[in-house]
Amino acid sequence: MKKIAISGKSGCGNTTVSRLIADMLGVRFINFTFRSLAAERGMSLPEVLEEAAKDDSWDLEVDRRQVALAREDGGCVLGSRLAIWMLEEAGLKVYLKAAPETRAKRIVLREGNTLESVAAFTAERDRQDSERYLRIYGIDNDNYGFADLIIDTDVLNPQQIADLIAAKAAEKLI
Repeated sequence: MKKIAISGKSGCGNTTVSRLIADMLGVRFINFTFRSLAAERGMSLPEVLEEAAKDDSWDLEVDRRQVALAREDGGCVLGSRLAIWMLEEAGLKVYLKAAPETRAKRIVLREGNTLESVAAFTAERDRQDSERYLRIYGIDNDNYGFADLIIDTDVLNPQQIADLIAAKAAEKLI
């Protein structure tokens, strides 16, 4: 079984869809993120993001760990912001995108808070993430045209998105 990499910015459905695909295909789901690191270290996500803005070791740790997990034997779905760039050997690379307002609404439903505060936080996080990815790896995370499949998730539900990915995986014999 080959490996599938799914990327997208916060609120695009990356984690939900990656988990669905892994379940559909009966493979491991890997999603080690700043949230995971924050939980391990007893910190909040904003605290980790603040540290990551000052110290590249946070990104390097998250990315090293998730790729190492994905490279273990067997098939997997790696869902992360940089999965399609970092897991070069992925047999299928999928990028999920959505409008900023759609993403903010989804995050509010998932985590609470006001739409305005979530939209502002998400925009700032996107800016910081893009700056770090470019500085650390030379990756422009707005340049995803090389992906095998790009899905606009604005009007699709997670199962519809997963079905599109499963069909592409079958087409590519993954």
